[in-house]
Amino acid sequence: MAFLETLHSSVESMTTEQSPDLKATPLKTLHQEMGARMVPFAGYDMPVQYPGGIMAEHLHTRAQAGLFDVSHMGQVVISGVGVAAALEKLVPVDLEQLAINRQTYALFTNEQGGILDDLMIARWAEDRFFLVVNAACKEQDLAYLEDALSGFEIDYLEDRALLALQGPAAADVMAKLAPEVCELVFMSGCRANLAGADCFVTRSGYTGEDGFEISVPADAADALARTLLSFDQVQPIGLGARDSLRLEAGLCLYGHDLDTTTTPVQAGLLWSISKSRRADGQKAGGFPGAEVIFNEIQQGATRRRVGLQIDGRAPVREGAVLIDEAGQQVGVVTSGGFGPTLEAPLAMGYVSSAFAAAGTQLRALVRDKPRPVSVTKMPFVPQRYYRGQ
Repeated sequence: MAFLETLHSSVESMTTEQSPDLKATPLKTLHQEMGARMVPFAGYDMPVQYPGGIMAEHLHTRAQAGLFDVSHMGQVVISGVGVAAALEKLVPVDLEQLAINRQTYALFTNEQGGILDDLMIARWAEDRFFLVVNAACKEQDLAYLEDALSGFEIDYLEDRALLALQGPAAADVMAKLAPEVCELVFMSGCRANLAGADCFVTRSGYTGEDGFEISVPADAADALARTLLSFDQVQPIGLGARDSLRLEAGLCLYGHDLDTTTTPVQAGLLWSISKSRRADGQKAGGFPGAEVIFNEIQQGATRRRVGLQIDGRAPVREGAVLIDEAGQQVGVVTSGGFGPTLEAPLAMGYVSSAFAAAGTQLRALVRDKPRPVSVTKMPFVPQRYYRGQ
């Protein structure tokens, strides 16, 4: 079926040529037991799908709960007196105001205002922060942190795995194992004992659904995953559905929708810059590329990230050129695939700001043939994060 081919193609486009010496997560044996199709991704042997297929995995996560192995991500703890202020020199976030056991989305920016990586930062204690960085960027991120924060203790947690339980039934499942975690709201966290393991749990994720991310000791990851999978509501989910879920939720994938030439303003991520760190804030600037970003905020960016509604059933994939009615290139698709929830293809990309308004009619060149597309607001599927009663 065309939409399944699209989902496979979307994930395979995320993979790059890897050496034969792939790393394995602590759950590789479990993935193989469950019949996963394994692919190279960011230097790891990762499950792209299980026998039920990407479509079923995607819809199950939207309806119940999906378990993702995201142990390829990098986990880092940074400690030391004054570490919040030091980290603020790398990200446009007011970390000194971040409460203990709260988490925030952040960006490492360069001097040109481009994005080196996007990451999550949680405050474990007054002078102790927990970072989760993208798998493909973690080596360069660690080197960057060690160079910029030489006076602080930096601990790369190679001995921990990371699991994500996502979907409307996730809270019900977690309530059976550690009821206290269900008191969390979106972007908060706590320590919890899960299946006998000391874990750090945040209420967050990459699907647009309510859910939890669980940092667990590597030697306890298999047992915890099997415990979670023992619940009828939970099924294993691979990279294929992870990609289609995040695309429906309008979330960026680093290296595709974000890179070193893309600024937060262009990417529609102005919300990730704390108000106190903006040009008129009490702690204005102080992070790489601040003046470039401030200028874009004031003058406007030349291009914008937008959602794209596709005419017809065939996909428009990453790299497709976007043209206006006169046939002039005005943008490019950076992520594209099939949205199982929508039962339709969807995409996101960057267009010249003059063409970024919702409803703008464009064409995408697919095999040199123009396909009608229209600019639309994101997310494509409403996000259902739990923010409290």
